[in-house]
Amino acid sequence: MKKVTNVFWIALVLVLLASAYGALAPTNFEKVTGNIVETLTSSFGWYYLLIVSIMVLFCIFFLVSPMGQVKLGKDSDKPEFSFGSWVAMLFSAGMGIGLVFWGAAEPLSHFAIDPATAEPGSAEAFKESLRYTFFHWGIHAWAIYAVVALPLAYFQFRKGEPGLISATLKPLFGDSMKGPWGILVDVIAVFATAVGVATTLGFGTIQINEGLAFLIPGVPSDNFTVQIIIVIVVTVLFLISAWSGLSKGIKYLSNTNMVLAVILFFLVLILGPTLLILNMFTETLGSYFQNLVGMSFRSAPINGENRAWIDGWTIFYWAWWISWAPFVGIFIARISRGRTIRQFLFGVLLIPTIISFIWFSAFGTTAMDTQNSGVDLTGLLTSETLFGVFETLPFGIILSVIAILLVAIFFITSADSATFVLGMQSTNGSLHPSNSIKLVWGISQSTIAVILLSVGGLDALQTALIIAAFPFSFIMLMMMGSFYKALNQEYKTIKRKR
Repeated sequence: MKKVTNVFWIALVLVLLASAYGALAPTNFEKVTGNIVETLTSSFGWYYLLIVSIMVLFCIFFLVSPMGQVKLGKDSDKPEFSFGSWVAMLFSAGMGIGLVFWGAAEPLSHFAIDPATAEPGSAEAFKESLRYTFFHWGIHAWAIYAVVALPLAYFQFRKGEPGLISATLKPLFGDSMKGPWGILVDVIAVFATAVGVATTLGFGTIQINEGLAFLIPGVPSDNFTVQIIIVIVVTVLFLISAWSGLSKGIKYLSNTNMVLAVILFFLVLILGPTLLILNMFTETLGSYFQNLVGMSFRSAPINGENRAWIDGWTIFYWAWWISWAPFVGIFIARISRGRTIRQFLFGVLLIPTIISFIWFSAFGTTAMDTQNSGVDLTGLLTSETLFGVFETLPFGIILSVIAILLVAIFFITSADSATFVLGMQSTNGSLHPSNSIKLVWGISQSTIAVILLSVGGLDALQTALIIAAFPFSFIMLMMMGSFYKALNQEYKTIKRKR
């Protein structure tokens, strides 16, 4: 077993303590963490809006800058994975399961339950709902991931540094990153990854449970016994995948994900309101870019009702993506060796954004059209909404089966990717963490998910993750500065040699 570092033990203890608090005193834990998150979103909403917008501009700058031709690796390095497999892997790790979970539910909520500014159920709310869904899942979200992944890939593969968050800060702080401060940075990253995946395991389990209850008569909805069985099966599968390594398990599962997602998308496009979906995609795409700057800085300081909506949705999402950035960023960096900075940003920033827009247009428009037809979906739980939509379409059973398979495989790839990242961070950034380390993290995450499912503590752990995002946002700002400093110096050297 590769030698574990202090980061492993400290992070593992913190994760277990947070989970124990959530399990033993879930009501109190949820109240405490909820109050902290409410304070962060209401008092620092302006900060989240500014820094995420800065991250978008940072990525756009390097996308068009001459420095974008620098390779993430040695000049002779070739990409480890094909472009298609690379996109499938970064997408599966980044937000695949979230698209299935929220694909119908979020646009429906913005339309019929809690619109941003329009009247619920109105034509304006119909259009506005997709625009804000695009906003929350688009360029801003992927820029957050890219800001972590880009410096990591650059320092790891071009400069020969270990694959640790702390290693990216050496141009600013020197060898002090090898001591306690570096350990603190890496512990925050590992904590956010472990807690984030544990909550995702929990919420994914709930959705699979709801799908099985919809499909199979006699399977109870929201049943803890069923959920334990689901967690056990998924854990065994993702540990088998993790054991087989990146080039086999995650790669093959991610490619399978994309095939299933494409099949499900085209079935919904054909069986749903096809023309309306296509028109809404086109209309919303234009509206998104037309209103992008305004939405990016919208804080509604005078209108309390609108401000509450921004806190509950936009600010929460920005904090949520930041909390996931260590996990997703480290994984994307690991699979991106050999690509230029420009190729990297094109792939990470733009392609998943367009895929997300197409997905939400199909599922969101179909859900809202179903609501308008007289079928009330607003009383369903978020995990039930997608299956409620499928119930109104031809071949609904087939659609539901594909959706459950898709959730399960996204579920496995997310957990598989996370165990790999946690293994890396626990063994000083090793590109090939030992299977025993991945096994420890995999079982730990599943155990935490089961315990919290039993006591209803997932929401509290989710808010704890949002709290961890706040200090990590400052680390991200320093990573941006450190990356620019190092790359700018190298590029000046390259130009002089020419």
